[in-house]
Amino acid sequence: MSFNADKILALAGKNLQGLSYQELAESFKDLLQEGMHGLCFSPYVEGQQPGDTLTEEQVRRRLEIIRPYTKWVRSFSCTEGNELIPIIAKELGMKTLVGAWLGKDEKINQEEVAGLIKLAKEGYVDIAAVGNEVMYRKDLTEDQLLEFIESVKKELPKIPIGYVDAYYEFEHRPRITDACDVILANCYPYWEGCTLEYSLLYIKDMYNRVVKAGKGKKVIISETGWPSQGSPLYGSIPSDENFMKYFINIQTWSKMDSIDVFYFSSFDESWKVGSEGDVGAFWGIWDKDEKLKY
Repeated sequence: MSFNADKILALAGKNLQGLSYQELAESFKDLLQEGMHGLCFSPYVEGQQPGDTLTEEQVRRRLEIIRPYTKWVRSFSCTEGNELIPIIAKELGMKTLVGAWLGKDEKINQEEVAGLIKLAKEGYVDIAAVGNEVMYRKDLTEDQLLEFIESVKKELPKIPIGYVDAYYEFEHRPRITDACDVILANCYPYWEGCTLEYSLLYIKDMYNRVVKAGKGKKVIISETGWPSQGSPLYGSIPSDENFMKYFINIQTWSKMDSIDVFYFSSFDESWKVGSEGDVGAFWGIWDKDEKLKY
């Protein structure tokens, strides 16, 4: 057995040490041009936030911007204009991961699930996600979430049904894991204080833990990303350089190992500062004005 430097580099990512900002930007652009598996869609323009109604014009404009770079688009809700996202995405030839946003309001939950089922029966949904981080936020009990998942599965027997949450929830909640046709895991080394240098190894461990919990079910990374600005979180440091390095490593790994990844996110959204602190506004590949960052 002989020394294989390429294999070692592949474990931790591409050797990006010493590259200038311009060299990183060129590598970033090259990978973006090659296209990615999936992208989380950020629909809210400056001054908007969840609760505001999206217009067809803004949804179409932003989908047109990302269309050349991704095969799939992920949406998070089926109300307040979000239902337009999969309809227009399908018109533009994209595949869709469509989510019903569940929370503490039963009326809204029912509207979201009804909207998801309607969109799916009309042919606009390739994968359906029933809830996003509901267990993480403690908005519902396991039994309540399972009831929603089962009700959607009965209505949509031919469409893969999943649930989105932090990767470790699928280890801790086997009933939910068993109920899913496909496992949709959010994996963020940043939010666990991981340094950029070890972030690829870290996310590979996150992914493999979900694969083990899934016992053969397909696992999709439904969210991952790195902020380009904001305050550090332990060893996780936001910066333009780290944003590009993380994107380069994740997209290279996704292609090399055929990992389905939905990158978070498409556009910067200022409203997210309220829930995530100052980093919340800086996860996009495009800025809040819809300009490519690099």
